[in-house]
Order: sequence, then structure tokens, then C-alpha cells
Amino acid sequence: MKDHKGLDDNFIKLIDKISKYDPKPDVELIKKAYQLSKSAHEGQLRYSGEPFFTHALSVAYILADMEMDSKSIAAGILHDTIEDTDYTGEKLEQDFGSEVSALVDGVTKLSKLHINSKQERQVLNFKKMLLAMSNDIRVILIKLADRLHNMRTLDYVPKSDAIAKAKETIDIYAPLAGRLGIYFIKWELEDLSLRYLDYPGYQKLKADISQRRQEREEYINKICENVKAKLDEINMKAMVEGRPKHFYSIYSKMKTQNKTLDQIYDLFAIRIIVNTEEECYHVLGLVHEMYKPVPGRVKDYIAMPKENMYQSLHTTLMGERGIPFEVQIRTVEMHKVAEYGIAAHWTYKKDKLDNADLDNKLTWLRQLLEWQNEVSDADEFMENLKVNLVSNEVFVFTPKGDLLALPAGSTPIDFAYNIHSAIGNKMNGAKVNGKIVPLGYELKNGDIVNIITSPSARGPSRDWLSIIKSPQARNKINQWLKKQNREENVARGKESVERELKKQGFTYDQLFKSEWLKPLLKRYNLNTLDDVYASIGYGGFNTGRLLNGLKEEYKKTLSPEELLDPKFSSQKESKTQKKKKTNETGIHVKGIDNCLVRLSRCCNPVPGDQIIGYITQGRGVSVHRTDCINLAALSDKDEKLIEVDWISAGNVAYEGDIAIKAYDRSSLLMDVADAIGEAHVSIHTLNARTTKDNIAIINMTLKITDTEQLDKIIRRISNIQGVFEVSRKKQ
Repeated sequence: MKDHKGLDDNFIKLIDKISKYDPKPDVELIKKAYQLSKSAHEGQLRYSGEPFFTHALSVAYILADMEMDSKSIAAGILHDTIEDTDYTGEKLEQDFGSEVSALVDGVTKLSKLHINSKQERQVLNFKKMLLAMSNDIRVILIKLADRLHNMRTLDYVPKSDAIAKAKETIDIYAPLAGRLGIYFIKWELEDLSLRYLDYPGYQKLKADISQRRQEREEYINKICENVKAKLDEINMKAMVEGRPKHFYSIYSKMKTQNKTLDQIYDLFAIRIIVNTEEECYHVLGLVHEMYKPVPGRVKDYIAMPKENMYQSLHTTLMGERGIPFEVQIRTVEMHKVAEYGIAAHWTYKKDKLDNADLDNKLTWLRQLLEWQNEVSDADEFMENLKVNLVSNEVFVFTPKGDLLALPAGSTPIDFAYNIHSAIGNKMNGAKVNGKIVPLGYELKNGDIVNIITSPSARGPSRDWLSIIKSPQARNKINQWLKKQNREENVARGKESVERELKKQGFTYDQLFKSEWLKPLLKRYNLNTLDDVYASIGYGGFNTGRLLNGLKEEYKKTLSPEELLDPKFSSQKESKTQKKKKTNETGIHVKGIDNCLVRLSRCCNPVPGDQIIGYITQGRGVSVHRTDCINLAALSDKDEKLIEVDWISAGNVAYEGDIAIKAYDRSSLLMDVADAIGEAHVSIHTLNARTTKDNIAIINMTLKITDTEQLDKIIRRISNIQGVFEVSRKKQ
């Protein structure tokens, strides 16, 4: 080891660590980054009281654990300099070159953006990171190392901030590590997050596991000894070891499957590492001879690797005293990929993956980027990002025998759009294993799927968006809906904006200035005002968000006296609203004041629905949705229909009906209730039953504010395991 004058032991230890896997590291580059970062962060302290630079150094150590190249190590040391010091991105590029600069920029937050919503800022930061990640996967490896060390030191952070960071980690960063196959980071992030999200549950689980640790270790050690002796008999060299089970994995299975600790199959587990793929299958047969396999618990991830490159054979066996245990069998190379995922390819021998190879391994990321460009609503983006990062897959076959991997819970619709968008757009049915199935059917491993198409098919329905799972299908359906119905969507969106302007007491000329519109269009990836109208028309953008942004700019041009106008205060009603508010339903009847108004129970209209009034005998005006079946059946409707519209109704709660269909399982109703509770919505009525085919049918009436809130709840419920159809109930 060379003598590095003026550098401390920490630097020398880092270089020693890197040299164990890279015989020729770029020591000068790493030294330059080390000195610059230490100087730039001088005087800055972490919550723990330690120098801030200790964080940068710890990130570099984690990257070295992943055997990353010298430029990644340098970028890890420098990753906070632009964000937290006076050192600029321009200077960093001059000093370290464009490659290191791009890596640092990729993990740097957009902290200087003037955005009011914390959620919108978070979304833009994630979009920036995903884009940088698509250009260079090392960006996310640095970000994961950064998040891992922050989670390891979370005890010093204020409790509310710690809980928020743990929630973000369990929702985004741990699944992202899983998608990349970096399981050593995924598992630690999950366990660390659990400590803050459910501390009592974590401590109880820890105590329960510790209580019988010695007994379990003796049980597993005996199995390892038996297997090793059998392998020695056939002269096969292998490493046999007990595999530790991570707290969050156990906790999650106990919650989702409603099981006790003793009912978790893979609480007891061993791992067998051999030299060749052929030996993997040989060992599988050998352990099946030694112990009885549990039916349906053999998984071959060697023949069908996971999307994150994970390969291994899994089997669950029945041991002594009827205690099951799991066995994983893999080669040395498979084990390295299983631990480090895509990072296993970033050794000093391969500065970069082959472009075609990288594209194949990151197809899901490219699809995710295509999808996120279509979503402008911050809540929808975050909800769908969480779902789409989950790495569970289902393997199905085309009629010709080609194998496809789809997200778990996928439907024939997802399958069709995975083949080609033209197949999905012309789809009017599906067969699975030779039998006709509903479009919401949840595909299972080994299913043979045949899509039925028709030239006369009308194209995808908007309802499909509530049952599909893959971002690829969602993106293609949204593209079709926007293209086919653009004129209608533009008209609908324009009408919605004009109605909201009138309601709030503004004119078009007051708010729609080109200098105010341009930054809003850029922020939401829209090119023209018609794009905004079209997006509002098909439900991809919120009218309120558009007008609120324009109102903020308009207010900057007003005097203090003008700002006292009631329409700028959420606590006061405009004159228009005061005049119109003649009932407690939030409905204004055109040309009539102080008349009795009631919302029809047959269709339960809520704000956001297109509505019409029907004059009844002695009961005032009954308000229906314009698509109400009962309204269409009235013979005298032409003489008794009257125009009505929604106005602000204060804190009025409306009744919204939804119908849910799902494959029945334990805790299903609890999961549905949790999804509704998380949206801060109460359940007014509930009726549930199960068919002889084990299909759960749940009808609910919710207390909601408008269709936007109802649509978000429908999206939440559609993401629950086993749910294949959620819709507005039609009575």
C-alpha cells in the first residue's frame, strides 16, 4: 500500500477495501473527491453531533461493499456537495469530469424549485432520479447507499421526520432495491423501517424469535449436517448454511396471511451453494429424497429468472416433528447476483454493461418512465409508483409456448398489451387454459393465455384502468383514450374550467396569461392549453390545481386592498356562492331559488358528476346523474327536466356507492377498510357475500366529497391483492 501523506486512516481503509476487488483503483480520483468533500462539509454536523463528512464516507464504504467502480465511489463521497455546500455543479464537472458530475447530479434533490406542495416536490425529485437512473443505473445504487446509511442513523432524527422517512423507505426505496435484485440492502431497509413504523410490533417479534433461537439453530444445524454428509458421499463440493430470516419478511407474512409465527413456513431455512447449474438440479433431487417436499412449494427461478435477474431453486420440505423448512439452491455466481443484483455487474472488470444487456434487464424501468410521463397528478403518481415497484411476478405462456413475465395480479388485458398495443385495442375477450374468463381474471403461474380480438371492437374502456396492474398497459390505454377522444376531452375539460372560473368569481382574461401558463405547462409535461383541457377531460389532471397555480400568480399583481376580496379567502364565500346556496345538497337549480332539492338514491350523484334535475310532484327537484338508467325510463322527462349545477356546499358529505369483486381470502375486508381509512373516508353502509366460486362481492356506500376523491379510493382498492374489479355501483 502506498503512503498517502496528509490522509487519515479512514481513507487508507477505504482504498484497502476497494483494492480487494479492484487491483487498479483510481486512487487519485478518490483521494481528490475525499479531500474536496471533507473540506466542503467542514463545520457541518449531523443530528448525532458527528461531522457531516462521516455520512459521505459511510456511503463510499457501502458502495465498496457492492464492489463499485472508482467513479461511483468518488460520486458517493461527493453526493451531498452540490445540495448542502457552496460547491457548484459547474465546478464539480470541471474538477471531476462529466461522468462523476452526472452521477452526483442524479442524486441531488430539486431543493430550489418554487413549488408550494411538498407532494409535488417529492414527485419531481423521484421523476428526476428515475430519468437519471435510466441513463446510468449507478445513480440509484448511490442513492440506495445514501438512504441505507441515513436509515442506520435514524435514531437521532426527530420522531415525526423519522417516521416519514421510514414510510418513504418501505414504500419506495426498499422495493426499488428489490427490483434491482440488491437484496442485502432491501432486507436491511425493511427491517430498519419496521422499527419506526411499528415499534411495539417489531419488539414483540424480536422477542418471540429470540425466545426459541437456540432450539431453531439446533434444528437447522442438524439439517445442514445431514445434507452436507449426503453431499460428501457423492463428492460434491458445496457450502451449506442456515439462512437468516429477516424481521420484516416474517412480520409482513404474519399480517397479510393472518398467520402466527409458528405458521410461517420459511422461518426455518437453509441455503446450498454449488458450482454449476447442473449440480443445482442434482441437489434438488437429493434433498427431495431425504425429506418429503410440500406440494406446490417448488419454484424454479433458474429456468425462469425473476425480472431482477434473481436465479435459484426454492423448495419447502417437511422435517422432523412435522416442522417445515425452506431450501434455496444456487451457484456461486447466482448467489452473488442474488445479494447484489445489478450491482454485481459493475465490477472493475466491466465499467459498463453491454447496452443491449442493460436494456433487457431494465425493461421495467423504461416502461415506468413512459408511464410516469403520462401522470400529472401527484397523488396518483405516488400511489402507482409504490405498486409498480413491487417485484412479484407471474409467469404465463402464449398459445405458441412463449413465456411472459407480468406483474403479480395481472389480467388478460395486461397480457394483451404486453404482446402489442394493437392486440389490446382490438381485444373483446380472453381464454385461459382453453376456457373463457372475465377480463378481470387474475393470471396464475403456468396459465396459457389466448386473446380474442375483433375488428369491430370499440377499443379499451376507461374501466380497464381500475383492474390492470402493469404500467405498460396503463400507458397504452391512456394513450388510446387521449387520442381517440381528444376533441370530446378538450370540450369537456374546457367546460369544467369555465364552470370552475364562474363559480370562483374570475374571468378567463384575469388568470389565463401566457407568462403564467408556460411554467405550469412545463411542470406537468404539457405543450398547449388544449393538452391541459384534454387531460382534465379524461381525468388525468385536476381543474383545481390548474386554477390554484394561476391564482397564485394573479394575486402577486394585486394591491393589499384588492386581496381582501372574499374570493381569495377560503373562509368566506363569494357573492355568487351566497346567492346560489339555497339548500344543503350543494345544488343550484337554474331560475329557481329556495326550492326543495334532493339527491336521487337510484344513482347517488356527487360533485364532479354530470347532473340534471327532474321536477317531481310535491317533492321539489330530484337530481340524477345524466347517465342514470331510471331517468332514461321516464316517459315525461322532456317536460319535467330542469338544468342544475354544483356549487360549493361547505363540508357536505355525499354518498358514493362502489361495487368490488375479488377472489375471497382472509383479511380481504380488513384490507379494503384500511385502504378507505387511509383516505380519511368513512363507510356509511356495507354488504358483503361470497359466491360458490369463491368470489367475494362487496357493495359499499362511502361518505365522500366529490368524484375525484371517489376515483382515488377506487384506485387504492383496485391495487389490493385479489381485487379484480372496482366500479361505481349502478342501482
